[in-house]
Amino acid sequence: AWSVHENSIAYCLLVFLRPPPGHSFSLELDTTGQLPARHSSIRVELECMCSREQLLGDTLCFLHHPDDKLLRDRSSSLLHTLCTRSYLDVEKIACWVQPLVRSAWLLLPQSQHCQLAVLPSSRSCRFQLTGTSKVSICTEMIFAVQQ
Repeated sequence: AWSVHENSIAYCLLVFLRPPPGHSFSLELDTTGQLPARHSSIRVELECMCSREQLLGDTLCFLHHPDDKLLRDRSSSLLHTLCTRSYLDVEKIACWVQPLVRSAWLLLPQSQHCQLAVLPSSRSCRFQLTGTSKVSICTEMIFAVQQ
């Protein structure tokens, strides 16, 4: 979504997260057991990758090869960064994405003419671009998973 005001433009981006290989996301159901609750927790679970391991050989099944420490450590490090216990933590995700966007911005030619500021937000990533023109651009990234 986007909107234009007098001296500002606001963008709202919906960013869908995908689980890393060997993992899956599952949404908690509401109290009736039917639909996901409005602000439901998203559980991260291990899934069997044995068939892919056998067919392609490009990954190990964490579920059935718990002894492969190197790959497991790399995967669990990312999950530790983005999760609290076995659930995605939107605040941790926002804190992880903000420096990535800041670093990527510095590589763009536009960074010479506009400044990027991170705006306070705990459940999304909000940024503001200001340049020599008096127009400000605000962008909010909201994180989601698909059912």
